[in-house]
Amino acid sequence: MNGEDKVKLIINLLKEINTTLKSVESILGRLEAAQGLNLRPTDNLYADLPLDVVTLLSLPDHLRKTAIVLSKKGEATAKEIAEETGKARAVESSYLNQLCTMNFVNKKRVGRAVYFYVKQ
Repeated sequence: MNGEDKVKLIINLLKEINTTLKSVESILGRLEAAQGLNLRPTDNLYADLPLDVVTLLSLPDHLRKTAIVLSKKGEATAKEIAEETGKARAVESSYLNQLCTMNFVNKKRVGRAVYFYVKQ
């Protein structure tokens, strides 16, 4: 199977998945109506985070964890983030600076401390 055939196969599989999900959505809607229930989740785990879900999902795992912790804290130093994630301060500092370079995070210096915060 060549590369083009693999791409076609993946596209067909995704179309089948999409069709199945639409069917499940329809069934769920009918069950809700018949039972007078709301079976769909009403809370979004990331709703209170300044970074949207698509942005978070586009990040590598190591940066995503750092971004989520920073979003929940609002503003923090690399040391404070490291205490939450269990990684070394220097590692979190590197991750936070990567997020700055990617324009997701800003930083400010207060004395010797550098505080990072998510762009609004």
